[in-house]
Amino acid sequence: MIVLNDLTKIYTPNKYTQITAIQNINLQVNQGEMVLLKGASGSGKSTILSLIAGLSKPTSGEVIVHDQHISKLPDDFASTFRQTYIGFIFQKYNLIPNLTVQENILLPLVPQNLETNEAKALLHEVMTHFKIEHKKDEMVKNLSGGEQQRVAIARSQINHPKIVIADEPTANLDKALSLHFIDTLKELKSQGKTIIVATHDPLFFNLDFCDRTIELSNGEIIS
Repeated sequence: MIVLNDLTKIYTPNKYTQITAIQNINLQVNQGEMVLLKGASGSGKSTILSLIAGLSKPTSGEVIVHDQHISKLPDDFASTFRQTYIGFIFQKYNLIPNLTVQENILLPLVPQNLETNEAKALLHEVMTHFKIEHKKDEMVKNLSGGEQQRVAIARSQINHPKIVIADEPTANLDKALSLHFIDTLKELKSQGKTIIVATHDPLFFNLDFCDRTIELSNGEIIS
């Protein structure tokens, strides 16, 4: 379960400026739910995802994920939490262009110091599942957008996370690839994963497997 209590995040780019990204956010996401965060650019969607993943800390309020107070974790422990619980799919993939497909997918396993055979087995599993194994030795910079997203999805799932977070995942995809990605989310939900997607892509609205849509505007939940 994910619980956000009275969550506010204020950025201070300099001593003269304060930007309130979100304010007084209260939200609960149950295990196995799929929730959409809907809203225009700048509405606070990405900030909420970042706080849930422990990538940033709130100005006030608390984030509780699987009974852990994420907002109070030191950075090292927050990193361990992400490795264990979170699969993050970024808008621009966040792949390393001069590494191969398999090298990119293996990156989340590096801190775990797994045995080579165990890491190879996990790599083979996700590459096969997301149909990217035939590109395993290709440099990521040479892949199409759809192929890069499959790499990003495979990387996000190599640790078998309980929670999948996707930030504007179809922003750089055409309609066919976007629909394919939506099918992938449906499959992940069928596996019992909790899924939170931030998007303003109308293809996501009214999906039969989406449990709730939360609309944000100017950093606040409006519906």
